[in-house]
Amino acid sequence: MFVVDQLIMLAAILILLGILSSKLSARLGLPMLVLFLLVGMLAGEDGLGRIAFDSPQAAHALGTLALALILFDGGLQTPVQSIKQVWKPASLLATLGVLTTALVTGVAASYILQISLLEGLLLGAIVGSTDAAAVFSLLRNAGINLNSRLKSTLEIESASNDPMAIFLTVGLLEILLNGLKPGIGLLQLFVLQMGLGAVVGLAVGYGIVNIINRIHLQANGLYPVMVTASGLLAFGVAANLGGSGFLAVFICGVMVGNARFVFQRTTFLFHDGLAWLSQITMFVMLGLLITPSSLLEVWWQGLLIAAVLVFVARPVAVLPVLKCFGFNSREMALVSWVGLRGSVPIILAIFPLMFGLASAELIFNVVFFVVLISATLQGSTLAWVARKLDLIAKLPPKAPATLEITSLGEVDAEIVEYTLSDNSRAVSRRLARMALPEGAVVAMITRGEKVIPPRGSTVLQAQDHLFVVMKNDYKTIVEQVFADKGFEPAKAAAELRLKGTSTLSDIDWCFALNLTALHSDISLEQLCKNQLADNLAERQQFMFGQYRFEVAEMVGERVTTVLLHQAVAAPVIQAPAV
Repeated sequence: MFVVDQLIMLAAILILLGILSSKLSARLGLPMLVLFLLVGMLAGEDGLGRIAFDSPQAAHALGTLALALILFDGGLQTPVQSIKQVWKPASLLATLGVLTTALVTGVAASYILQISLLEGLLLGAIVGSTDAAAVFSLLRNAGINLNSRLKSTLEIESASNDPMAIFLTVGLLEILLNGLKPGIGLLQLFVLQMGLGAVVGLAVGYGIVNIINRIHLQANGLYPVMVTASGLLAFGVAANLGGSGFLAVFICGVMVGNARFVFQRTTFLFHDGLAWLSQITMFVMLGLLITPSSLLEVWWQGLLIAAVLVFVARPVAVLPVLKCFGFNSREMALVSWVGLRGSVPIILAIFPLMFGLASAELIFNVVFFVVLISATLQGSTLAWVARKLDLIAKLPPKAPATLEITSLGEVDAEIVEYTLSDNSRAVSRRLARMALPEGAVVAMITRGEKVIPPRGSTVLQAQDHLFVVMKNDYKTIVEQVFADKGFEPAKAAAELRLKGTSTLSDIDWCFALNLTALHSDISLEQLCKNQLADNLAERQQFMFGQYRFEVAEMVGERVTTVLLHQAVAAPVIQAPAV
């Protein structure tokens, strides 16, 4: 019992040290993963803590679990639009790019370390993938804002290239230790890993989204736990069937993250914290596993291999692929530089130790050294390189508060946040004069650090954050209301469901329909009464200029909702002109 108590206290101390060390990241210009590794190394047997940790099996098990949670969180935060935008270059970088990197680095490693070509290729495969945790951390938490295509390419490549590196590592170990025949055997292993991983990830993701909105749990806190369990289920099922659990857990995260489900924001916050805990635990543990003095024995070999990886293998793998998809030279240079290695290579380097490969210890020490050099050099200079290449865009303002609809069932509504630009047509207008469709309500406005109660008299300003509660199919319409002047949506709404109190001038201002040229500034309710006269009733229609109007709802003699049809349909009886 006493030993367990000590382990709990020790784990808490190391995690807290890891969290506190993250405060030094911005000041020292080092990626947080390097600081987490240093905390583990300082606590290890060669450091101040003198903690002896020498269990590759435990490190592999804990590291795999942590990496699965990190990839799941990465999937939750990856919009499907980003995948559609860059899936071709990202998938080629995640497969062909990893293979090219492994070949170039592996051949160089075999000469530098004086080991066999297969062992050199094994080392190349181990360091072949970029690290999702490192890339997500740098791009999302270091204040580096890139254009959407470039950022999505980097994130999706880093999140999806681990399965290829794992496949190459496992395949080469099978060849080295079990005599697997290269060629057909490796091809079958590749198809099995990728195919099963993708299918299981899609199936589990689809299933959990359908279940979570139909099941009513007694405790709301169980919903995030249920989502976590679904990600781990995808990993476990795929891995046990012979597929790639890492690919499955990422795809499952994408499926869940792009669906609408109850307590969604709470779930995202829960997994963000869980991913950080996983990162800290994993890197501190890997720091404990290494003996720092052993790194000094391979420093010059590690330095040469790192140089080949960073300055030769990564550019050779990246440039031809991105060139085919129209990336400019500055963007290709940045993607070549953002090839950070992190936890995955170290975890993969444990495989040879577990299986008793003769050169396993040498490979592990060199891989660890390469990861330290890559993360320190590339991670600490990423912002500088992006700035020199003129690729850093202005960070969009963030709202200091958020809203979420929490319901134990599916609701036909959502909360959407809009940030008003300096050129927005809503700037300097009163909220009452924004012709929002019936069923859309501004629930909250934040300005700077202040929360402003929305009133009709509230004058909107640039950089205001508006939280609008609306029906699910109202996005296109509301987007027009708050968009920049001259904005033309890709697909204009054929029908606008508007409030009877909205005036023609306000509708014209918000939707650019040229209504004020047809008549004076009156409300839709008054227009209906003038046009329909004694025929005023629900479902009555009339033409006004090139637009067809329909009385949708009435309360007593008041017209509360009017449908404005932008496409002229079948002729209707013309009401008398005003």
